[in-house]
Amino acid sequence: MPLPPPDRPDRPDRPHRPDPEVTEMGSASPAAPAASTAPAASAASSPVAPWVRTRLRAAPSAAWLPALLVVLTSFLAAVLPLALDRHETSGLRHSLARARDTETVLNVHALSHRNQPQADREAALRPGALRARLDALLSVPGAPFVTDRGQVSYGVAAGDSLPVGEEWIPRLGAAPPQITLVAPQDLAGHSRIAEGRLPRSTGTVTAAVREVEAAVSRETAEKMNIDVGRTVAVPGPPDRGPLVVRITGVLSPVDPDGAYWSARPLLRTPALTRIPGPGDPNAYWLGALLLAPDAGPAILGTNAPVSAYWNLPPRLDGLKARQVPALRAEIASLESGPGLNRVREAVPLSGTETELDTVLTDHTRLRDAVAPLITVAAAGAGTVAAVVMLLTGGLAAARRRTELTLVRARGASLPALTGRLLAETAVAAVPAAALGLAAALLVVPGGRWGPAALAAGAVAVVASLALPLRAAVTHRTVRVHAPREDAASARPSRRRTVAELTLLVLAAAAVEALRRRGIAGGTAADPLTALAPVLIAVITALAVARLLPALLRLAARPAGRLRGLVGHLALARAGRAPGPAVLPLLALLVPLATAAFGGSVLAGVEQARQDSALREVGADARVETVDPLPGPVAERLRGLPGMRGSTSAAVFHKSDTEDGRRSLSVAAVDPEPYAALAARSGLGAFPASALEADAASRSGADSVPPDSGRADSGRADSGGTEAGGAVLPAVASPSVADLLGDGPALLRLTGGTTVTVRVVAVRDLTPAVAGSHFLLVDRSALPAKAARPNLLLLSGERPDGDRIREVAGEAATVLVRTERLALHVDSPLQTGAERFWTAAVLTGALYAALALVLTQLRAAPERAALLARLRTMGLTRRQGRRLLVLESLPQALPAALGGVLAGWATVRLLAPGVDLTAVALRVSGTTPGGAARLTPDLPSLLLPMAAVLLLTVGIAAVQAWWTGRRGSVAELRVGDQR
Repeated sequence: MPLPPPDRPDRPDRPHRPDPEVTEMGSASPAAPAASTAPAASAASSPVAPWVRTRLRAAPSAAWLPALLVVLTSFLAAVLPLALDRHETSGLRHSLARARDTETVLNVHALSHRNQPQADREAALRPGALRARLDALLSVPGAPFVTDRGQVSYGVAAGDSLPVGEEWIPRLGAAPPQITLVAPQDLAGHSRIAEGRLPRSTGTVTAAVREVEAAVSRETAEKMNIDVGRTVAVPGPPDRGPLVVRITGVLSPVDPDGAYWSARPLLRTPALTRIPGPGDPNAYWLGALLLAPDAGPAILGTNAPVSAYWNLPPRLDGLKARQVPALRAEIASLESGPGLNRVREAVPLSGTETELDTVLTDHTRLRDAVAPLITVAAAGAGTVAAVVMLLTGGLAAARRRTELTLVRARGASLPALTGRLLAETAVAAVPAAALGLAAALLVVPGGRWGPAALAAGAVAVVASLALPLRAAVTHRTVRVHAPREDAASARPSRRRTVAELTLLVLAAAAVEALRRRGIAGGTAADPLTALAPVLIAVITALAVARLLPALLRLAARPAGRLRGLVGHLALARAGRAPGPAVLPLLALLVPLATAAFGGSVLAGVEQARQDSALREVGADARVETVDPLPGPVAERLRGLPGMRGSTSAAVFHKSDTEDGRRSLSVAAVDPEPYAALAARSGLGAFPASALEADAASRSGADSVPPDSGRADSGRADSGGTEAGGAVLPAVASPSVADLLGDGPALLRLTGGTTVTVRVVAVRDLTPAVAGSHFLLVDRSALPAKAARPNLLLLSGERPDGDRIREVAGEAATVLVRTERLALHVDSPLQTGAERFWTAAVLTGALYAALALVLTQLRAAPERAALLARLRTMGLTRRQGRRLLVLESLPQALPAALGGVLAGWATVRLLAPGVDLTAVALRVSGTTPGGAARLTPDLPSLLLPMAAVLLLTVGIAAVQAWWTGRRGSVAELRVGDQR
């Protein structure tokens, strides 16, 4: 006969007492009678303690431990947008700091047209008119373009430079030196008098004045040999004659790097201008003479066009990354929009120009190339955190499963149960998320708090809903006894199969989209492509979860035949562990895949920089000269501390083909040591025998007269020689091989030597030439004069660049690989992307450890009780440790192996769409040898797996030690609460 429900009044001696939990939820027992006894009515009318307060008092650790996780997660989630904002702002300010003031200043200029009345032209160039127009211009630019009024410069300048014939000005060639005339305003406020005095004007200056005073900067005076008291005759119209400019002073800028002097660098520093053309290079000095502020109209009396200028430098120190779109829009308006109309209202017939938009465009291009990689890192870390928080809620629901099953069996509705659990979790999660947000705002001040608040709020929502939703799914049907869900006998439902197939389709679409469109190439990463690594890890976790029951059943059979009890019992315990197993697998697999992918990204970035620096230098150090390198200098360089070896070569950078239309770099090398260097460095290795010339070629290099050999050798220069009549074997780059073809080809080296070569091998790279247009020949086959080396490649442990330069001399160009390596990181956007990936990997490792600890702690009481019972039956401590370790490995080992598989598959599948060049190298896309690509990094794959296994074994060992320390009696006494 079945027992009656506990709340039926079948026994009059036991009055009915309604359950406090059920009564508080507003539902009575379905079997309660309509009329209760007096004691029952009295009990029903008594006040009932609220659910949340009762739960927090009964189990405080169950509330504050998840709250600590919420604090940590909300802090990391809120820090991400704040750090990203600071990261982009730092990159922007770095780009602006590297830009010259000539690129960032807004230049407004108005040409003085010759068809205007002379009096009007002169009046427009006087200080009062210039100042009035400046006042009107200062109000034209709108935010965020804020003018730095302390560095504003304006005045009158000649549009062209004019040649002068003074003999005391140094001449660098046939071309005469040139000067330009400038009448800057407020010259006294931005300079100090080093010699003489400031220029002055007498009376009203007009275009008819034939003599004015001027000053020059100290650099101009030193380089152009200008002294106080000298005069310079500036060419003028034929009817007026030259304008005589008398030098009255030499000035030193107060702030040489300020925009007042840097916006027009010629005011401070003369320019050495080279004239292009054949023959010897021709150059001349170009300097500026600084007239008095009111002497601007005098420039009208020269042959140069005259214009008034106003340089408006922006204040860039407080510019934020989020203001870049508005600033670019304002610059576009000032150059060719409504802003230009406002400028022309202030200064008629004027124009504007600035290169600030180019600087911002370059910054935006680099930011857009780096941002997708950061998005992928953030998506991986965020998914790991979300999975761990869901796992925490799932473990809490599993721990309270009996309690919640009893509450549902006594009449609690599903909405009421879900609402009470939501209130219970939210009362701890919301303040914890607020605390994490406040900590993030304190750690990273100055950023936008809106995205940070949204991120912290999302964490609070996930933390609040994890337990209620899991409980609602588990207890949607009222049961008295929960069914067993052994891992070894679990069977996925049809709904789960459909969901998994849907995820598989999404993962395939994400991988295909990322491979086609790519990331880090200027294309923003959409949510689907950003989650591609995570989706691959999810699919791997689902596959492992489906294979795990079969693997456990397969392993249980041979374990049952073993003589020992521990192995069989451990597998049986692992097979009967309650599910669900997907969330724990996800909590381990996603961090492992993220760590593998992130580690491969970081390793790929470092390898790309190493390869690029090696391609630029060719060895650990490179010493190159125009003329042959003296023998004693080469010996001293080889004898420097730390040098292991060296290879010399004669490089002819401007060698021509037979028709003289194509140029290429020819390197004459010693085959044996050079082939060893190429093989050691990985730059186009080739067998030395392929390059060695035969004995006839080597002897003919010195004995064959210049007119022997090919009939067309007479096309060489008059002083040239030919390297014998034999054809020299050569190693060429693909472009040179296509140029020369398969047959013999005549080349004219720098200096007139001609050689006939045949390409016998093709290589993409070579140590002697940094470019991709080269040819290698045997140096011993060249005449002794032409074969003298001008390149020395040094190998050694961290060579000292300063010491090498000291020995090589000023005429030598010295490149050191470690120095070139450091130059590739020149923007906070690049270093910030590396830090974000490092943080993502560390975050994933932290949450993986938390997931592992939480999963092990969930089963800790049951395992402790099991060990206590088994020890009463004779189980030793050593066997107990083995039992716990072996019981935990069937879950951790497949997860670790699956993580390695997921990481390897992620890197291999996504590598074609991931370009690391923007993050790794200084100039994207210009590195010899192609872009920086992603490849699997073995330590990043194996080390996280080993860490997971070690942590699993360590937790099990510590648990076994702690249980043995407490003793079996203590464990068995508290076992009734389990």
